[in-house]
Amino acid sequence: MKKIKLLSIVLFFINTLVAQNNKYFTRNATITFVSAAPMEKISSKNSQVNCILNTQTNDLAFKVVVKSFEFEKQAMADHFNDDYLQSDKFPNATFEGKIANTIDYSKNGKFDISVDGKLTIHGVTKALKQKGTIEIKNGKITAKSTFSILLSDYGITVPNDYLKKISNTVELKIDAVMTPYVR
Repeated sequence: MKKIKLLSIVLFFINTLVAQNNKYFTRNATITFVSAAPMEKISSKNSQVNCILNTQTNDLAFKVVVKSFEFEKQAMADHFNDDYLQSDKFPNATFEGKIANTIDYSKNGKFDISVDGKLTIHGVTKALKQKGTIEIKNGKITAKSTFSILLSDYGITVPNDYLKKISNTVELKIDAVMTPYVR
């Protein structure tokens, strides 16, 4: 009986601390992109993405170090960083936005969301509105979304002779598992 009481008190304090902390964070969110052109499918993954969510304001932000994308071949990485994204000049891609839905972050569940914000890639910032999901489970919040962008919208030019290998349309898949932010 004493163990149950002690466990209940500990769980109460943990829940109180988590409830007071309205920021959730990860340094290991994953962004995958796929360029599916007629002659070649290029995909890459970056698992070193920072993401923070403020559950009080619904603000959501991502920061991506462009050079952290991993490719099947080194030549692909070189072309990506040097010729297309110019990652020495534009080292980061960012998203700053707000979840438009009202969510009770104190309850476990999966929620469809809409996010409005600004995506910056290659030094170009564009308004972006996308759908996704938020799942709350055991003190963690998982944000997921899959959507497409046009490279040309962000000043990234694919030479005509490469259009069969590199598509102007790129699919992005985001998966961020966040835990309470602790200073």
